[in-house]
Amino acid sequence: MNHSPPSQKPQAAFTMIEIAISLAVIGFALVAIIGILPSGMNVQKENREQTIVNQDYRVLIDAIRSGARGMDDLTNYVVAITNYVTEYSPLGKPSGTAWTNGYTYFDSSTVPKFPLTNGYRIVGLLSTPKFTVDPLASGKGARGYLSNYVVAWVRSMSGNANEKFPQTNSSVQDLALSYRLVAEVMAHGNYDRNWTNYDPTFPGNLLPGPQLSTNEYILRSNYWMFAKTVETNLHDVRLIFRWPALPNGDAGGGRQVYRTMIGGHLLATNDIGIPIYFFENRNYVKAGP
Repeated sequence: MNHSPPSQKPQAAFTMIEIAISLAVIGFALVAIIGILPSGMNVQKENREQTIVNQDYRVLIDAIRSGARGMDDLTNYVVAITNYVTEYSPLGKPSGTAWTNGYTYFDSSTVPKFPLTNGYRIVGLLSTPKFTVDPLASGKGARGYLSNYVVAWVRSMSGNANEKFPQTNSSVQDLALSYRLVAEVMAHGNYDRNWTNYDPTFPGNLLPGPQLSTNEYILRSNYWMFAKTVETNLHDVRLIFRWPALPNGDAGGGRQVYRTMIGGHLLATNDIGIPIYFFENRNYVKAGP
């Protein structure tokens, strides 16, 4: 009995035109993916840098708030600190005198020398108030003040472990994020000026007239003493981070500002002739006259 072979059915397949169209679609997709890849890598880099700055901020603000004097590990990360000082008259006008105090681990521009050989000096310099009384001025009426702009160059304390101390290879250390840190410490001065004005013709006075009553005068005097005590024991602290630190001393486009308030007395010490400051957050003192 003869059996005829099974009939062959035609097989469907892509034509050359369809294959070309598919390759074109895949090509467009690959171009889009490759084009957006640098942006994705840049976002990842920025998120990493932001995380490092957030972690370093917590370490630095805790050191400033507690008046830490034994954090010598900071010498491995704080490369230099510069204080740009400007002198002002009692009326708030620049006197034309300005100078720069620079500090590094090995040397300093100040006399006497004040190298950053321990954490005590680093925290003390970062806690310098924005405004201080001019020590060179004499007489109550001639007492001006100094404006301090404190800038630190810091190699990040957070990040990859192989970039940190005891790593001494400068090429590996350069891979770590470096940033500029501006530390501003200012006495808290948020109070109602109307309650401290003794001019009877001032519009904000509760009892305008040729003369304040005795009770009103006492109330305003007590409030002024209260406001001065608050200024003495409460400070607004702002840490400004700019990154990355560039070789020419400038900073890149990264910027983050942190603000907090610190309660307690700000102690001024004189370490071999260089004034440095430490918060005593458990001590509160009465304001001076």
